[in-house]
Amino acid sequence: MIPENKKDVVNKALQTAFGTTEIEETRQLTAGLSSALVYRIVVEGKPYLLRIIMRTDEFVNPEREYSCMKAGAEIGIAPKVWYTSVADRVAITDFIDAKLFPVDEARVKMPKVLKKLHSLPAFPAFQYIEAAERFNQKFKTSGLMPEEATNEIFLQFDRVNKIYPRNQEDMVSSHTDLKPENTLYDGENLWLVDWEAAFSNDRYIDMAIAGNFLIFSDKDEIEYLKNYFDEEVTEYHLARFFLMRQIVHTFYFTCFLLLSNPAASIDIDTPRPGYREFHEGIWSGEISLANMDNRRLYSLVHMDQLKRNLKSQRFEDSMRIIQSA
Repeated sequence: MIPENKKDVVNKALQTAFGTTEIEETRQLTAGLSSALVYRIVVEGKPYLLRIIMRTDEFVNPEREYSCMKAGAEIGIAPKVWYTSVADRVAITDFIDAKLFPVDEARVKMPKVLKKLHSLPAFPAFQYIEAAERFNQKFKTSGLMPEEATNEIFLQFDRVNKIYPRNQEDMVSSHTDLKPENTLYDGENLWLVDWEAAFSNDRYIDMAIAGNFLIFSDKDEIEYLKNYFDEEVTEYHLARFFLMRQIVHTFYFTCFLLLSNPAASIDIDTPRPGYREFHEGIWSGEISLANMDNRRLYSLVHMDQLKRNLKSQRFEDSMRIIQSA
């Protein structure tokens, strides 16, 4: 199951971490979208997670990933790290036996964990909003959709991009990929895993990404933000969070459509679940984004929600509040 050309580096990792190269059980985990190979292994009766990075580029950097992961482990929000090798691109951590994570509980625990994460010394910087803008440009030249179907989205993104605050005090160490398979609940504690996309970023990005799965009403939103800020939620908090959610919707719309099968035709009128229904399906594990068709649907679900939000009075109110601030 472990590739033949990786067995030597895996044996080296096992010997260094545990003093043995014997693996009693091996099971590959395929839920994530990363190109890394991930396994649940059992050594001397205890399960661990083995992760082998298969490629590196400007976003996939084992040195940064392992450094951020270790920082998370040191403050108790990432599993214990037993071994890392930047040269071999291999890591072994504790394996988290994930349990069902009730959304009402997650709405309390997630902001608390994010606040701890955001208090860490700064990770290397990466500009999420600028990356979203680059994906917009790629999408515009892709021919995946008629211009008239997306013109308003990109017009409003540009408006938000011009006025969204770039405050240094809000640039914090971030995970930036808080989908359910990376936020594991063991029945008591929440653990963040897969630190491939960890960078310093605007604090509202992590909050917005996780919020896709946890916020479906005004009450949910206020509770969520209050659990993060530990203070009364202001109109500025709400406006900034709302605008960041539109940035994230745009990024997920363009990114997931570009990463799905570009040769397949897109019917924007295809029947699809609503925003809440789709996210509840991902949260429960009933919908997997490893499936290309689901990625395309996920992109269109974000497009639908984004178009609704951009027409809302709240969008214009949020723009006014941020511009005034």
